[in-house]
Amino acid sequence: MQIKNTLALLFAAATLASCSSNKKDNPIPVVPTEKGTYILTVSPTASTGVADYLLTTADLDTGTTTIIGNGVEQDGTYRYYVTHNNKFFSMLYGQGNPGAVTAYSVENGKLKKLTNFQSETVQAFAPVKDDILMFKISRNAASPNSSWYKVSTNSLTLVGEGVVNTLELTGLGELAHFTWLKQVGEKVFAPYQTIIDRSFNTAYPDKAFIAIFNYDNMQLEKVITDDRASFIGSYFRDGLSVQENGDVYGFSPSAATTDNKLSSTKPSAVLRIKAGTTEFDQSYYFDVEAASGGMNITGWMYVGNNTYIVQSEAKVEKTSFPAGLRVGIVNVVDKTYKAVTGFPAVGDIANITTNNYTPKDGKIGYLGVNLKNGNSYVYKIDASTASATRGLKVEGGVITAIQNLK
Repeated sequence: MQIKNTLALLFAAATLASCSSNKKDNPIPVVPTEKGTYILTVSPTASTGVADYLLTTADLDTGTTTIIGNGVEQDGTYRYYVTHNNKFFSMLYGQGNPGAVTAYSVENGKLKKLTNFQSETVQAFAPVKDDILMFKISRNAASPNSSWYKVSTNSLTLVGEGVVNTLELTGLGELAHFTWLKQVGEKVFAPYQTIIDRSFNTAYPDKAFIAIFNYDNMQLEKVITDDRASFIGSYFRDGLSVQENGDVYGFSPSAATTDNKLSSTKPSAVLRIKAGTTEFDQSYYFDVEAASGGMNITGWMYVGNNTYIVQSEAKVEKTSFPAGLRVGIVNVVDKTYKAVTGFPAVGDIANITTNNYTPKDGKIGYLGVNLKNGNSYVYKIDASTASATRGLKVEGGVITAIQNLK
């Protein structure tokens, strides 16, 4: 959908009416009764057509929490989340239609709604400086302009918008579909896969691409490529990470498709861009599959000190939209992969959350794990021992995100 004018994003402090016809006609009012700075988003299992509930809790390591008589119910059914500038943003995926974005803070252990506004549905969004940068990405070569928006986390208003022709960007006759966005210094790095159309097929399955933009005016500065790996990240999966020393690492799940079949001949791998440069470092290459006995990386969370908690698939489990149910610990400097012990068996897991929390202490991270038997838990991962411990139990729904506000 093309943006008509600057009023395409309408901001209002008041709560909007429901953004989805699927919302319950007679919702049961609930309020957050538990206090804490951790925010859990939970999708109810006893109801259909309702959005995630937001819960606050003070402890992820032990105890039980529930959405029954507890939490804030949102509007709309598909929500995605980002935390920036000590604010929690809940974004409705409108499936082609405009959707609501709601911002919260935590005061005295309780959620406080700061604003609720309407935006175009976007497929990539990330913190950049004091803003949230968002992209609505084209999948139609006949209408190749992808729209970007900047929302200030200070004023909670739209402070910029524009378009990028993502067909011209590639120069390959395919569209650039950004897998995610990342601030690197004063620039935005946007890794992408090239796609023919909504099928996500490509004639270029064995190449990694990153578009580099000047953030101030969002002008494209350059595109960098590497033939040693397939595209970085994947749909709604952040594949780039910036280390403490400024080095940038990116993982490829090796998930490209041609004619609807997996087609990359390159293994899942990690590439590097050294601090202060805008080129792939040809002296660095980490073959994840060789180090792990055939595992790829489908998602990761940087915990600090060159260490990542990763989700993986075994080679026979590879898919084009990867969501691995195996968990490992990766050190990108040592080029090591260690399987995590104490985690549920793959056959028992329904899904693992991709939006998770770490204090970035070089050691600890928390993942939401939803089991096939209907139980949902927060698991504490200790990267130093490559071990998992079952923590907080969540009742009444499945965990979709774990975040923390100070």
